[in-house]
Amino acid sequence: MALRLRTEMPELKGITEWVNGEAAKEDFKDKPVLVHFWSISCGMCKESLPDINKMRLEYPQLQFVGIHMPRSEKDTDVDAVKEAIVKYELKHPQGIDNQHNVVDAFENEYVPAFYLFDKNGVLRHRSAGEKALSMLKKPLERVMGELE
Repeated sequence: MALRLRTEMPELKGITEWVNGEAAKEDFKDKPVLVHFWSISCGMCKESLPDINKMRLEYPQLQFVGIHMPRSEKDTDVDAVKEAIVKYELKHPQGIDNQHNVVDAFENEYVPAFYLFDKNGVLRHRSAGEKALSMLKKPLERVMGELE
């Protein structure tokens, strides 16, 4: 069961290693945040990464945090994850969560998965799987509209 809507954003604690800077819940005061879970062994995840980069340019006020969620022992290779981060030009903070501490805090089971929090740190949307990004569009526009 994934994190329930209207729940406060969990802490981002217990990360194995951060790439592109650390992220903490306190950093996002009064800012909307998109937390996306992905894995190097997930083909759908790799397909969605360029779209996330486009979104980062399209919504400069939106904060992004990637959480790499290993799905097998092979996925825990930190160097391989770092290579993927460079290859896919992920410039926002990336947490490598080899112990599933953040994964468990979010009660997340899937990759790719997206959790959208509003400027008050409240979960407004979550989606996972193949259509996850397309399902994110309207809630994202709503949350971003609340900043105006």
